[in-house]
Amino acid sequence: MAENQYTEDNIRSLDWKEHIRLRPGMYIGKLGDGSAADDGIYILVKEVVDNCIDEFVMGNGTKVDIKIKDGKVTIRDYGRGIPLGKVEDVVSKINTGGKYDSKAFKKSVGLNGVGSKAVNALSSYFMVYSVRDGQKKQVAFCRGELTEDLPISKTDERNGTYVEFIPDEDVFKKFAFKTVYLAKMMWNYCYLNRGLTIMMNGERFISKNGLKDLLENNMDGDPLYPIIHLEGEDIEVAFTHGKTYGEDYASFVNGQHTTQGGTHQSAFRESVAKVIKDFYGKNYEASDIRQSIVAAVAVKVMEPIFESQTKTKLGSLEIEPEGKSMRAFINDFLKEKLDNYLHKNPDVADILEKKIKQSEKERKELSGIRKIARDRAKKANLHNKKLRDCRVHLTDLKHARREETTLFITEGDSASGSITKSRDVNTQAVFSLRGKPLNCYGLTKKIVYENEEFNLIQAALNIEDGMDDLRYNKIVVATDADVDGMHIRMLLLAFFLQFFPDLIKRNHVYILQTPLFRVRNKKKTFYCYSEQERLDAIAEIGKNAEITRFKGLGEISPDEFKNFIGENIRLEPVFLTKEASIETILSYYMGKNTPERQQFIISNLRKEGEIGEEDNELEKAS
Repeated sequence: MAENQYTEDNIRSLDWKEHIRLRPGMYIGKLGDGSAADDGIYILVKEVVDNCIDEFVMGNGTKVDIKIKDGKVTIRDYGRGIPLGKVEDVVSKINTGGKYDSKAFKKSVGLNGVGSKAVNALSSYFMVYSVRDGQKKQVAFCRGELTEDLPISKTDERNGTYVEFIPDEDVFKKFAFKTVYLAKMMWNYCYLNRGLTIMMNGERFISKNGLKDLLENNMDGDPLYPIIHLEGEDIEVAFTHGKTYGEDYASFVNGQHTTQGGTHQSAFRESVAKVIKDFYGKNYEASDIRQSIVAAVAVKVMEPIFESQTKTKLGSLEIEPEGKSMRAFINDFLKEKLDNYLHKNPDVADILEKKIKQSEKERKELSGIRKIARDRAKKANLHNKKLRDCRVHLTDLKHARREETTLFITEGDSASGSITKSRDVNTQAVFSLRGKPLNCYGLTKKIVYENEEFNLIQAALNIEDGMDDLRYNKIVVATDADVDGMHIRMLLLAFFLQFFPDLIKRNHVYILQTPLFRVRNKKKTFYCYSEQERLDAIAEIGKNAEITRFKGLGEISPDEFKNFIGENIRLEPVFLTKEASIETILSYYMGKNTPERQQFIISNLRKEGEIGEEDNELEKAS
């Protein structure tokens, strides 16, 4: 057997673009195709817009123009513009940028001079030009390689920087931008930067009241009491309580949306409970105080420490340069501002205490059956094999690789068997439903513990006490594309919306798109997800096409299923919009039959095999 050699020939150095393209996850997180809010194509947009925001924060330019169409992104700010002699360097040389000078960018979003270089390296086309005082400098690249270097020229354009790029399809397979994710990103920029105007594809984004606007525009239904909006130096918070279960937080650092929270969000959760407890002089449980809270917190930090380049979780323990801990900083702020507010607004204080007592009562009512339900869930999973888990949770990598994990919720043994045999056992788990779930609309959380299916789903996801320990990043509803399958899908979504809305609000829930037809001959095979795709496949193959209609997931063999839950998986995200509250959605779709819903169904009937936009109405409206 040949001995492995380790010599000088085994050592190689990668230049900046090679390393980014070889290890993109280090720079932009996961890749994805755009179906998830944190997929790489959105990180590329964010990295460029972050630079525009930094200019605004420094007092330069109040408007950003953005156009995103057919995979091409253009972003134009009206700040100072990149110094003309450094335009090429700042987008193509690692560790090059203005943010190392803390005097120029004291509380910047970007820190390491990496963002725009990553966009450059991961784009099939990247062009940037800068305008300063009537002069313009333009360069262009392909996958990080310089392709155009125009000399400085005269121009009548306003000062600022223009960036245009197309994400590389070799890296981002079959990607597509979703407007709902982009719009949320732009709104967050404006909530955190009052006075900034963003124009994206003709839509105007601007905020006058910061985090107060964020809660008003995103709350599900009316708040129990007026939003409490508090501001101080380097900190802003807004919160109220709603009528849904769980805790809903939006947290930010230097204008960056920290979707995974961090030390500032943890400090807020702890401090808001402590200050409220002290105000009433009663030893309320923190969980009862925070139940149904809807909150946003934003801090500004000198040289923040994030846990990754994508900056989704803050790790800073101190507020620089004061040297005060994050916990003490936020607690001292709330101790003064929130305590004063509650004293000055006794009506709000009374409503808040009634809500706390209501949560306390419900928790105590449930306490008797929670332990029994947990034990029942463990035994059911052990003996009935309802959950076929993935290996990530059996190793020390369960936290590091949680973002890669997926749970498929399937109907019936045949479908779950096919997916189980074809899945990636390292990161994909399967939960098998037995029959149709209960319609839980209008029921209390007690039913989650009393109903075996709901109790087992809750246990599998590990969300009994909140989202912090959620075991799977993606929850994929995998049901047949027929009437029963659609009904089961609706019942599951109703369950999540009723009791665990944060799963949907935080973009964890998806619908698996599976093919309706297989069209093939001896040389080619096409899997078709719509009637039009079927007709196109027949036209390409010709007269000898063999057409198979898949009526259920169980009819798709494990070997074929690998094509649909692997690299080529098609997922439709389930998201909430501000047009309708959860209560309105559930009462319309899951309440007693109404003439309006009957008319909706009649108006949107489809021939067998056709899946139209209306079939996903609950997912889209919800």
